[in-house]
Amino acid sequence: MKNIKRLLIVGLVLVGIFSCKKFLTVDPPYTQDAENYFQTPEDYDRALVGAYDLLQTSFMSLWIGEIASDNAIAGGESANDSQGLHQIDAMTHGGVNNDLRSVFRWNYVGISRANYILENKDNIDFPEKAHILAEAKFLRAYYYFELVKFFGDVPLVIDKRLGIEEVRTIDRSPKADVYAQIEKDLKEAYPVLNVVAAQKGRATKGAAQALLGKVYLYQSKWTEADDMFDDVIASGLYSLHPVYTELFDVAHENNTETVFDIQYSGLEGGGYGCLVCLEGNAAPGFQGIRQYNGPVYGDGNSYNLPTEDLYNFFPAGDPRRAATILDIEAFIAAQPNPSAITYAIGAGGHTGYYNNKYIKRQGEIGLPDNDLTSPVNYRVIRYADVLLMSAEANYHLGNTSVAQTYVNQIRSRVSIPGVSVNSLDKIYNERRFELSGEGHRFFDLVRTGKAATAIPGFITGKHEVFPIPQVEIDLAGGRWPQNPGY
Repeated sequence: MKNIKRLLIVGLVLVGIFSCKKFLTVDPPYTQDAENYFQTPEDYDRALVGAYDLLQTSFMSLWIGEIASDNAIAGGESANDSQGLHQIDAMTHGGVNNDLRSVFRWNYVGISRANYILENKDNIDFPEKAHILAEAKFLRAYYYFELVKFFGDVPLVIDKRLGIEEVRTIDRSPKADVYAQIEKDLKEAYPVLNVVAAQKGRATKGAAQALLGKVYLYQSKWTEADDMFDDVIASGLYSLHPVYTELFDVAHENNTETVFDIQYSGLEGGGYGCLVCLEGNAAPGFQGIRQYNGPVYGDGNSYNLPTEDLYNFFPAGDPRRAATILDIEAFIAAQPNPSAITYAIGAGGHTGYYNNKYIKRQGEIGLPDNDLTSPVNYRVIRYADVLLMSAEANYHLGNTSVAQTYVNQIRSRVSIPGVSVNSLDKIYNERRFELSGEGHRFFDLVRTGKAATAIPGFITGKHEVFPIPQVEIDLAGGRWPQNPGY
């Protein structure tokens, strides 16, 4: 199979909701449909690539996970530019929000593609089939986890693809049932998955165990979470990359800290009218410096701008601040010829800061529209996150010395003194130091009960989840109740 970085669907349109022109012309041309597919191992492999393809859309989770929190503002050209992100930033979002609808739809397309494989699992037998089915279960679990984080109770479908007719007969399932299915998929997947991926971007045993541990953590299942994280740590396959500032550049991707990355190429494949079609990561271009002309960086659209609150949260001596947040004026002032460097400020807001983890850099620019084609991978789970999640689970279990060891292991990587982990806040703070800019913050604040005090406009009992897109409720014939408060 082609490298997962390319994530192309060859000769198959699995779900018609998001068909793009690039999927419609096949060389050599032949007729293929659902009735005569899954007749060869190659058919299953191609279908699996199609299920992986929707991972490309995770940049939206990155944006919203930061913008909805105290870490970032929406930014952009104006408040009317990506109105949905600005509504989420202000906590004024409702059921009519294109960005939230994209999250809902894209994840269900991914689920439908995984279901398509599992629905046809008995068509033929071949040696690699068990592994392909395990990867499909991992992907389905990933997509459902995204949905339950965002929306709470969601329709749970595991035996078929979704169409308009099916939607009208399916109810939202309690999130406990969704979590149970996620757990089942991952527990069935990880014993089968390879310890080391045969190709970059493939799900591994460690990735499935880490994701399962995170799923347990979100449900306060501390013992189960600890068991999973212990397995990942004890495997010896992962370690902290020694240089924190290298973690988010292309040259050092897929290092020993990588537990699961979404792989991107520098190819476009789509455009602004079909962001789901992209093979490049849109986040760095969107988060780049508007109309920038100067060294190191490239120009961008100034979305997802770090807040002053986040900048000031870091101790001055913590090198993770500069690695996470670009202070544009300080950067310009430090250059040999600062007067030659120019940039513009968007009317959507300006903080003076940019997300330095996912930002367009010279030498990491794809073609043809380099706002959409960054080859920078999205770090879904890295080993530092595993250590911090394990520290949290261990603290809840009374193993404070273990928690402290993991926290200080992470601090030692950036040569800053250790701390006494005598409260959960020490772990939560370390998560913010270590993981800011990566899309975790909003969901961390919600699951730890700290969102109401940290996020202006946050209403307890409402904003823990986002609204179900109203158009999806309408397509379901009005049978889905809206989340409370929306």
